Amino acid sequence: MHAFVAICLFAATSNGPDVHAIKFAEPPVTKPAIVQASKGPDSLTLYNANGDRVAKCDKQNGKFSNCKMEPGMTFDDVMSAWAHAYEDVQTR
Repeated sequence: MHAFVAICLFAATSNGPDVHAIKFAEPPVTKPAIVQASKGPDSLTLYNANGDRVAKCDKQNGKFSNCKMEPGMTFDDVMSAWAHAYEDVQTR
């Protein structure tokens, strides 16, 4: 039986390899197992329910600060825009 297997293996390899080696022009790109999340935006723009821009806030140390209201907007408009943004995030 061993001689039969040896003859089969020899016959299979004597004709040359049937599989051709693939040569890449550039090495394939491998991706890391852990992918870093993209950095979030450096600012936040608040809009009201009508789509009007109410305020824009900067982001520093993971917190929003230095919010500037658009001309003609009131503090109530800004607070309503914050509530609208919070509701929008909750429904996603």
